[in-house]
This record gives sequence, C-alpha cells and structure tokens, in this order.
Amino acid sequence: MGIVVLGAGIVGVTTAYRLARDGHKVTVIDRQPGPALEASFANAAQIAAALSGPWAAPGVPGQMLDWMRRADSPMRFRLKADHRQWLWGLRFLAECRRDRFETTFRRMLEFGQYSQTMLAGVKQETGLAYDQLEKGILKLCTTPETVADLADFEAILQRAEIPARRLSAEEAIALEPALEPVRGRLAACLHLPTDESGDAHLFARGLADRCAALGVDFRYGQDIRDVEMHKGEILSVRTNKGEIGGELFVLALGSHSPQLARKLGLSLPVYPVKGYSATVPVGGPVGDSNSAPKISLYIAEKKVAMSRLGDRLRIAGMADIAGYDLTLEQPRARQVLEAGLSLFPGIDGGRAEFWCGLRPLTPDGLPILGSCKVPNLLLNTGHGTYGWTYACGSAQVIADLVAGRTPDHDLSGMTLSRFAL
Repeated sequence: MGIVVLGAGIVGVTTAYRLARDGHKVTVIDRQPGPALEASFANAAQIAAALSGPWAAPGVPGQMLDWMRRADSPMRFRLKADHRQWLWGLRFLAECRRDRFETTFRRMLEFGQYSQTMLAGVKQETGLAYDQLEKGILKLCTTPETVADLADFEAILQRAEIPARRLSAEEAIALEPALEPVRGRLAACLHLPTDESGDAHLFARGLADRCAALGVDFRYGQDIRDVEMHKGEILSVRTNKGEIGGELFVLALGSHSPQLARKLGLSLPVYPVKGYSATVPVGGPVGDSNSAPKISLYIAEKKVAMSRLGDRLRIAGMADIAGYDLTLEQPRARQVLEAGLSLFPGIDGGRAEFWCGLRPLTPDGLPILGSCKVPNLLLNTGHGTYGWTYACGSAQVIADLVAGRTPDHDLSGMTLSRFAL
C-alpha cells in the first residue's frame, strides 16, 4: 500500500520504519531539512516508561495560582486571545480530578511499558547506537513536599507492578557518586531500574537511514499547505513543492497536527507546550571519572530531567503554554541549566547550548492514536513530553491497524473519541 507519513519527528520516523518493515511503500513529508529537528531534537532524552504521569493532577489547579506569580515556575500559562487555548485549558482542569488522574496514570504506565518493549525490538533489529544508557532513572526529592508526594507515586507503581526502590542518600550516592557534594540535600530518592535514556535525535537519524535502505522516500523541506479531498477521503497533500498522493495517510505532525486536521474537519485537542533544554559538554565518555552524573536523573522539586549522552549532559524542563511562540527566552533556559547544575557544582555550564521546542500535549497527556472520520487517515499525535517514550509503541499500533491486525495494546482511552463532547 502507498502510505504517506506526515511528519519526520521521532514519532513519524518510527512509524515509517515499522510500515516499511511490513512491506508498504512509504513516503515521509517534513518541512525541516532532516529528521527529528523539532520537538525530538534536544529533549530530555529520557525513555520514561515508569517515570511518567499526567501533568493534569489533583493538586495542579491550586499550584497554578502560585506558579503564575513565580518567574521560575515549572509551568507557565500565558493567556492568549485564542479560544482553542481556553478550551484546552478547561479540558486540562477537568482531567485534574482524582478518578481521571488515576485512570490516565495507569494507561500511561501500561503504554510506556508496551512501547519500551517495541523499542527493544527495534534496537535488536537495527543495532543503532544513540548514546543510550540502560541504568534506569533516579528520582531525587529535595523538599518535604516532594517527599510527601513520593509515597503516592510509589503506590501507583506498585499497583502497576513496576519495580521501584526507595534509596537512602548513601545508597543513591553509591549508585551515582557525583551526588556526593549534595548529600545533605537528598531528602529521598527513588530508583526506577527499568527506565532508559538516549539521544532521540541520533536515534531518529539512524533509523531514517535504515528506512531509506528499505525504500522509504523522505521529502524534506516540504511544507504542507493544503489537502485535496474526494468523497471524504484524502487524495493528496499539497506542499510548497507540489502534490504528493497516497492511499493512506498518517498524521504525525506533533504540535502542528491541529492546523492540518482543521482542513479535514477534525478538531484535535492538542496544544503546543514549550520546553527548554541545555546541553553541556562534560569531557570524556560515561566511563570517565568526572563530576557529571552517569545515570539519568529527575529533580522532582524543579521538574527538571538530566541525561548523560556520551560526553554531553542534557538538562531539560519547563512548560510554557503560550501558543506557537518559539522564542528562546534566556532567563527560562538558564533556570533549567541552573536547576540541574545546582546539584553538580563541579560542572562548568559556561559552554551550554540552549534550545527550546514545542511539545504536542493533550489535556490528559495521552497521545491520540488510530482512526477518525476521514477513512484513509490514521492519527499518531499528541504525545506531549513522552514522544520519545511512546514512539515505538505508537508506530506498532499504526502498523497493526494498517495491516488489519488488532493491536496488542488496548487503545481504550487513547483514540480521538475520548474527547467527543
């Protein structure tokens, strides 16, 4: 079958790979000059199947009032004259109910585990190297509030039968010796041994090369402008360089999915959330002895993630809900850098490279997968901060649906129908 994948981020490339492996003729369209150059380019690098969870949590509405007053708040909501932002925000608040939170959390954990299994299969098939580490993620709590929240998180993981181990400061330092200088700040630590980290951009580039070897046609530098329809189905997409037709289309445009969806009469509750990262040179590879951590970390108080990527340290965080503004605000970027380096005083952040990107977030935090009212369109979007975590699982779901197979993973609560009014 001739299939056109719209988008060459980590989600689009993994989808193209799985479809090509199934023998389909695949074309991928992206406005960028190469794969994974937007939200996937310099993200937190964590494959957080266990360290996941909805942003829409019971305590968030109250916290947001405080965050709006703080310049260093982890989430910042800038109100705009945009009814889509307001509608998204109201849906987000509705998801903060305890019952909705717990249901979504369970689904996120289950899909994260499934996707991690699919990633393992891709790694075995391809042998790709992408500065990956399989040492788990260490969640650090440095305030009484984050310690109090940890028990609830542990209980959710226990119900999902996901391994997690509470560590003392001494045990955490034994696992990550670079934490020794801040021993006194480690109020509580939780090790999630099944999680991973790795450079999503490197992975996507390598997988795109494997896709090309399988015959996938990448059309880079092509901005999708419009869609040609006939009798309710898509005939082709019109780009700045001409029309591209296909029998089936997969929408994987991340934060830009809603604009194209509206041309098809679809309303996708996906809104861009800007995140920031700093990538810091730290000398030699992971095996070298230096002051940089060698395990992926998450600082609960700051909601900042850190991942070692060979001779680099990636620090990422913040959430600016402010539309499609891609301005790299230096104060916000430096807050991310300082939050990470505050635990590692021996690291020089003077050569940090800053970045920001738009994460496509749904109100509940789960992606939107599967069919819609356009018969020859499948949706694969809205992954939020978990695009890297969920990419391979989402790709397998799409490939199964194209082949007429029932996906191994239950799609309850993950299709567009959950947002029906």
